[in-house]
Amino acid sequence: MKLPYVIYSLIMASVAVNVLGRTSEVCADERPNIILLLADDLGYGDLSCFGSPAVKTPNLDRLANEGLLCNRFYAGSAVCSPTRASVLTGRYPLRFGITKHFNDRDQWLPESATTIAELLKEAGYNTAHVGKWHLGGLQVDENGKRKTDQPGPRQHGFDLYQTQIEQQPVRGRMGRERTLFRQGGTVLLRNDLQVREEDSYYPKHFTDANGDFVIETIEKFSAEEKPFFINVWWLVPHKPYEPAPEPHWSGTASKDTSDDQHRFRSMVQHMDAKVGEILKKLDELKLADNTLVLFTSDNGAAYEGFIHDLKGGKTDLHDGGIRVPMLVRWPNTIPPGQTSEAFGHTNDLLPTFCDAAGIRLPSELPIDGLSLLPHFKGEDPPSEKARGTVFWQLNLYKNLQRHYPKPKPYATEVAMRGKWKLLAIDGKPVELFDLDADPNENRNLMADHPDVVALLSAELIQWLNAPRTTK
Repeated sequence: MKLPYVIYSLIMASVAVNVLGRTSEVCADERPNIILLLADDLGYGDLSCFGSPAVKTPNLDRLANEGLLCNRFYAGSAVCSPTRASVLTGRYPLRFGITKHFNDRDQWLPESATTIAELLKEAGYNTAHVGKWHLGGLQVDENGKRKTDQPGPRQHGFDLYQTQIEQQPVRGRMGRERTLFRQGGTVLLRNDLQVREEDSYYPKHFTDANGDFVIETIEKFSAEEKPFFINVWWLVPHKPYEPAPEPHWSGTASKDTSDDQHRFRSMVQHMDAKVGEILKKLDELKLADNTLVLFTSDNGAAYEGFIHDLKGGKTDLHDGGIRVPMLVRWPNTIPPGQTSEAFGHTNDLLPTFCDAAGIRLPSELPIDGLSLLPHFKGEDPPSEKARGTVFWQLNLYKNLQRHYPKPKPYATEVAMRGKWKLLAIDGKPVELFDLDADPNENRNLMADHPDVVALLSAELIQWLNAPRTTK
């Protein structure tokens, strides 16, 4: 254990206390299975249920129809590694000194961080991670064994994992050659050992290999009398844009699109089909009713993604870079066909999952998010008072990963409270927007509301100066 707390005897009892302190009946066989699906660089508008004009995503749309669509959900950052830290820990990435995407060399999530996988595992869950990781610890030696000088998925609470080797120059070369997906099986790491040529996964398309491993893991875990948590982090539709296997390549062909746009659409459709296979397996095993499935993205859209009229995109802290789609389904608990306009954040995932599992978070465990489960069930969302001010920090990326220039003035921080969003660079305010009246962030109101600027600036400076954990 990383923290001196004892909660786990309560978890296995028939009565547990959830994250908000309410007593509830949470028997071991009633605790839900949890599957988190995280896309990579999927924009706010890239699913058909979010208005995509390009790609049909019937399986992800099914989650919306059978659960809840959150229309105002935010990633913890505008690039991947910081958001992934937020997802796993329920804390701002800056708390761990994570201020940009990792370089595949000497950066990792500190082993001291308490993760959702650790909390669920110690509460009796089976845990698995499948797909992209990008939080360090995924380099191998000459024998194909994971190097142990950095913590990887197992050190962060996952019993099983299959992911991509994150090592330079291999990953950079495959990206430049656009072979990262089509030859993805050649760079897989499973449970600290590299997948070899004789393995059935070796020749597979990367998304197929991980999608199939998810199915196998569901089958394995379902045979045991324990709930499970499976963390599925797709690499798509991140660059390099590559043609997905048939029928998705032909199924997304159009005379009016560029080659990269065609590749992008085929990758999204392929991911949706793999999600469909996961949902089908849950149905076959009669697990669907008591499985919480949540889908979102690690940041806003890169070059080929769709963000409607939002400003910015990946690497930028305007809403185009941090506002993302979110869907959640749990048939036993969440009423179907809902749409929510309430604010949500990837910091909220850990407390929400713990709430669903009947885990009471100890007071000494610092969490920046709030449980959204009561809102998913139909109650009011967390109030502005309970939520307080929400923050983002990201080192300056001067190049926007879109087909247009990055908006100016540049910003490296955000402080958001209710409808107000303040952008700053190195703590100095540069823009203030009223998102209720101006969701596309076109009208800078700093001069009109100096009191709001002063309040949010003071809170931002205090947050930037807070202690950080880097080991």
